[in-house]
Amino acid sequence: MEELLELRELLMGGNISDALLLVEELTEMSREDKINKIYSFGIILLLHLIKQSVENRSTRSWEVSLANAVRQIQRCNQRRKAGGSYLTPSEIREALEDAYATALDQASLEALGGKYEARELAEMVDRQAIALILPQSL
Repeated sequence: MEELLELRELLMGGNISDALLLVEELTEMSREDKINKIYSFGIILLLHLIKQSVENRSTRSWEVSLANAVRQIQRCNQRRKAGGSYLTPSEIREALEDAYATALDQASLEALGGKYEARELAEMVDRQAIALILPQSL
């Protein structure tokens, strides 16, 4: 909110160059927020995909969680007024790749009774299968 007040003051004072710099900063902050949200929902999405892969089963709860995570990623990435999206598919994939290690750590606590370390689960998970699922879901 402070930034908007500062922007207003800069514009009213005729300081267009500093106002434009502030607009760029606000744009970057908004973009980082979108990436962080997609990353968070990506962890949930990948966690359940990992559990499905290593346990070779699914539950209704996991299915609902997967669907919700995909919807939230899509919603977060949607530009409501301008149309289009904030992030490209490759940028979303990058955020999900970043989330993968965290999802593995979490899955190591939940999948198969928590008896495997994250690195062991990583060897069990067919990442190619997960990669095939993601583009279809998003």
